[in-house]
Amino acid sequence: MKDDTRLRDGLRLRGDDGQGPNGGLQGSAAAGADAPGAVRPAAAGTGVYAALDLGTNNCRLLIATPTGEGFRVVDSFSRIIRLGEGISATGYISDAAIDRAIAALSICRDKIRSRKAKRLRLIATEACRAALNADGFRDRVAAETGIRLEVIDRETEAALAVVGCSPLLDPQGRGAILFDIGGGSTELVRIERDPGGQDAAPRTKAWMSMPLGVVTLAEQFGGRDVTPQSYASMVQEVAQYVTPFAAEHGGDLADMHLLGTSGTVTTLAGIHLNLVRYDRRRIDGVWMSDTDVTATIARLLDMSYQERASNNCISVERADLVLAGCAILDAIRHAFPLPRLRVADRGLREGMLVEMMREDGALGGRR
Repeated sequence: MKDDTRLRDGLRLRGDDGQGPNGGLQGSAAAGADAPGAVRPAAAGTGVYAALDLGTNNCRLLIATPTGEGFRVVDSFSRIIRLGEGISATGYISDAAIDRAIAALSICRDKIRSRKAKRLRLIATEACRAALNADGFRDRVAAETGIRLEVIDRETEAALAVVGCSPLLDPQGRGAILFDIGGGSTELVRIERDPGGQDAAPRTKAWMSMPLGVVTLAEQFGGRDVTPQSYASMVQEVAQYVTPFAAEHGGDLADMHLLGTSGTVTTLAGIHLNLVRYDRRRIDGVWMSDTDVTATIARLLDMSYQERASNNCISVERADLVLAGCAILDAIRHAFPLPRLRVADRGLREGMLVEMMREDGALGGRR
């Protein structure tokens, strides 16, 4: 897989990770710049970088090399593993979910090694923040795959989404309400360009995270057979979190738009475009009007579970989750009534790659 991504400047985070001693794949920052086995920054334009995002629903990997103003993807991996399945009821990552995660992470390890990536960031999100057996899970992952996962907090997750998605801000607009609908949590960020500056970098004005994602919401209300009543209950549940944030930070939305990154919005875009099968090249960056979003969600609500499962833009893996994601989106739309949504098939992995490359001076533009 090869894909060129060009960037405009965004927020800056620290993210200095690499391959540690004893063959383990881990962050290098803790080792120190002069410690044995520590990974030094790759020379600008020559290194191979890898970013892994182990979420509540998906395991995703992106491997890329810098190309001056952006990066070229040389390998990738994505698999739905449902790591967070059942955590809301039991508090624990199940044995079956652990086995699925280790199988996926073993593939990621092999890809990282085959591509000789030396600058790495390997993160885990809400499932590993919430599960009572998360430490044991991470120890087993390290023992069986060599991957040492870094559990990031919600603020870091939101900030990485901003870095990864900010190139899709309308260049003529003032900013966006960015949202990232995950499996176990959802982040919202108000980002704006500083007024008066030419090609001004976007800045975070406010952010929030709620412990609701497509997996947790579908488990609570049911995602397979969704009625108008159960759908409305899901929207109402999410609104309890979103409404107070919007009351404080939802004023003056002139020249702003929604910017969404998640399987929910990319699926909606595929359905809206009537794609026979999902095509990232047609999805990433596509605009949908508020009317388009409303009509597409209505189409999904009219589908049976089997119809959703047989649709190639949804598939059986997402058929019981997509309407929970739509409910989260509807709660956000009601709180922030903006006329346009831009769809991003990018997010945390791209944010991690950008930050590592910037640290190494491998990307042009602001630092």
